Amino acid sequence: MSKVFLVTKENFEEEVMHADKPVLLDFSATWCGPCQMLAPVLEEIAEEGTVKVCKVDVDDQRQLAGEFGVDAIPALFAVKDGKIVNESRGFQPKASVLKLFE
Repeated sequence: MSKVFLVTKENFEEEVMHADKPVLLDFSATWCGPCQMLAPVLEEIAEEGTVKVCKVDVDDQRQLAGEFGVDAIPALFAVKDGKIVNESRGFQPKASVLKLFE
């Protein structure tokens, strides 16, 4: 069972802004090749449990993607205590993803 949370506009505040640990917010789509390449990396990070991994489907959640200014996917946002501390676009290896929180 996946430990990656699916986030929508309805549960965004609870899952991301009020999380009890840092959140990796992934804006992606099922048709996006680099997004699919990144998925196992995010699953692995989620399994480790130090960071909460949340996924937003840009096709289903266009308004949320717009609020974050997502212009390319995958788009990753590191969120600590309800604030964006870093972001990146495109496929990243695991070490680079984790560096977003440093």
